[in-house]
Amino acid sequence: MDINCTDKESFILKKIAAAAKEIGVDAYLIGGFVRDKIIGRPTKDADIVCLGDGIELAHQVAKRFNPKPTVAFFKTFGTAQIKMEDGFEIEFVGARRESYDFNSRNPIVSPGTLEDDQNRRDFTINALAISLNEENYGSLIDPFNGMEDIENRLIQTPLAPLQTFSDDPLRMMRAIRFASQLNFTIAPVTFQAIKDNAERIKIISQERITEEFNKILLSNKPSIGLDLLSKSGLMQLIFPQMMALHGAEYVDGLGHKDNFYHTLQVVDNISANTNDLWLRWAAVLHDIAKPNTKRFEPGHGFTFHGHEVVGARMVPKIFTKLKLPLNEKMRFVQKLVELHLRPISLTKENITDSAIRRLLFDAGEDIEALMTLCNADITSKNKQKVIRFMQNFEMVKLRLAEVEEKDHIRNWQPPITGEIIMQTFNLAPSKPVGIIKDAIRNAILDGIIPNTYQDAFDFMLKEAEQLNLKPV
Repeated sequence: MDINCTDKESFILKKIAAAAKEIGVDAYLIGGFVRDKIIGRPTKDADIVCLGDGIELAHQVAKRFNPKPTVAFFKTFGTAQIKMEDGFEIEFVGARRESYDFNSRNPIVSPGTLEDDQNRRDFTINALAISLNEENYGSLIDPFNGMEDIENRLIQTPLAPLQTFSDDPLRMMRAIRFASQLNFTIAPVTFQAIKDNAERIKIISQERITEEFNKILLSNKPSIGLDLLSKSGLMQLIFPQMMALHGAEYVDGLGHKDNFYHTLQVVDNISANTNDLWLRWAAVLHDIAKPNTKRFEPGHGFTFHGHEVVGARMVPKIFTKLKLPLNEKMRFVQKLVELHLRPISLTKENITDSAIRRLLFDAGEDIEALMTLCNADITSKNKQKVIRFMQNFEMVKLRLAEVEEKDHIRNWQPPITGEIIMQTFNLAPSKPVGIIKDAIRNAILDGIIPNTYQDAFDFMLKEAEQLNLKPV
């Protein structure tokens, strides 16, 4: 074969070739599997295109395995899928040609040749095919010099890029995603076509746009894709709040850093330490409210007071707009955005046990994730400043560990509950109950009373006296 496959992959491909021969159709391995094998990138799925009925071929292939895998097929689209026991997925489709209506990315499809099928592919590196036919089994078919583009680490379209992106505007996002995932360059003519067609992204569903954005965010160096989204004009259309971070302003010689490029650095920093998509989203959004909170104070410079609180309030609206999940994932991101300044601020003061306890209480199980975000947020061109910040930050981490071991505050709840307060004073749910409960919690967190039931109960009685409440 012109590509290197594992023994298991070779075994499967020979089964496909035999099945195709039996029903008299030509079959080809095409697209991402071929590209990734050439690049040396792990892959867990393969696309098979045949000059005939892809669903029929899938059923013939399934018969050749024991146990026989299930064939999932979709008659409307003429596609079928087989999932092997080890998670390897094979998708089958008949070769086709496509034409598009200007107002839709859904193509008008008709049967076609291999050449037609390669013409409809988004990029030259994804139009590579391997023959599974007896006369030239294993041979690479590369009509658009995709191999050369792989060697040059270049992304460009097989046909005219303006037409390619106008036909299916999601391909603009895919071009940027591949550039980010593979660390490839988008060819200048291709990138110009993205800029010229950017407005066409509006016909794509938000779910598809967000899916591509998340894949960019999960690449090894997301800043590549995020910067290309900005420079192409797509970011302004799909995520204007992030685009608003751009720019550094100077007044009376006093300025601030460009928050867009700072955010990109934070995202890259955190991506070096975690593959967690939602922790990466927290990095994207940690300074999202800085444009809303920017003020200039004469003699001092620009401030962004409260941007963490305002930013946390923005998170649900952004998640709603981008069709991201409105569940515990969103609440996790929201919490980290709101708390992201707290650990850093502790490096600037004498750290009290009270401040550490409050941070542990507020962060709960997400304290490690918060510290990972804060560590990534230490960015400066001044190396000495970074070293000083990192040393202080290590001291905070040490103090967190010490206080947690001593007080066990993480996910802690005060020993006196609202129910106990209501029973003691014969109260219905009301404001006084909340006042007493908050006072007990704060007293324990501030070290005023020990974290025991009796001390908390005695403190409750004193607080209740000030509200003219007596036990019954």
